[in-house]
Amino acid sequence: MKKLNNIAVLTSGGDAPGMNAAVRAVVRTGIYHQLNVYGIMYGYRGMLKNEIFPMESKSVANIIQRGGTILKTARCKEFYEYEGRKMAYENLKKHNIDGLVVIGGDGSFNGAQKFSQEFDIPCIGLPGTIDKDIAGTDSTIGFDTAVNTAVEAIDKIRDTADAHDRLFVIEVMGRDAGYIALHSGISTGAEHILLPERKTEVNDIIEELQANERRRKLVNLIVVAEGDETGGATEVGRIIKERCPQLDTRVSILGHIQRGGAPTCTDRILASRLGYAAVDALLEGIHNVMIGVVNDKIHYTPLDKAVKAKQEIDPEWFKIVKILAS
Repeated sequence: MKKLNNIAVLTSGGDAPGMNAAVRAVVRTGIYHQLNVYGIMYGYRGMLKNEIFPMESKSVANIIQRGGTILKTARCKEFYEYEGRKMAYENLKKHNIDGLVVIGGDGSFNGAQKFSQEFDIPCIGLPGTIDKDIAGTDSTIGFDTAVNTAVEAIDKIRDTADAHDRLFVIEVMGRDAGYIALHSGISTGAEHILLPERKTEVNDIIEELQANERRRKLVNLIVVAEGDETGGATEVGRIIKERCPQLDTRVSILGHIQRGGAPTCTDRILASRLGYAAVDALLEGIHNVMIGVVNDKIHYTPLDKAVKAKQEIDPEWFKIVKILAS
């Protein structure tokens, strides 16, 4: 096994609270094992532009509580092409980097998988995404914080909904996955939760709203993932206003507040465990895997499987939603 001397860490794709905690863990674990640790700015774009710099223990001081990512993140179309990846490899070799930790989502892992197949740089992926849509881990860095941010906002909306006997249609993030909508909807007592993973029957929602009105249940919450096939909260709200004009309907889109803010304790712990385990894996010669936590144990998933597979929602959740909202 080739001796490991220099490793690098980057954050890629959408930012997620807890990424800084993961960077901190990678840097300090690497230094503990007498490795030289480098940070790469702006993800894969920084690899192409040689925005690579050495990091010390003090480089990651006072960041565990911060949202966002000190290494920044950006999209990089050039990395989709072989020539771009070759340029990135040449820049890594200038710094003698022989191991790479990529913190991001499935798109980031796809890039890492191709890069590692083509060149002799072992890669470790850490699941950093608020969507929790990656197979091979029970949670992802940033999910818990995003859900708690959504719950706090929806709780406040319920207060004003109750004061005015209003129906609120609330959109949360989740273009391809509905975990934020599912968890925040159950946690706030939403009557309906609309997800990309399940076909929305708008007629059923209208009938239930009309039944609720007849029994004087005038406060209703509908939580919609942005990727729901109906077209998000704006379209759902439009349909309800058209079909139920007697209801006082409002639409609220939570947007990017779900990405920001200080990470929760859960996300800080998860990110710290995964960052530590990433360096451990590289030192043990375990390459080209995503590191997650399954049943509270560190779990390795080959990068290609983490890319191809998706975390599926158990149908039991839909039954729970139906019963508890009745």
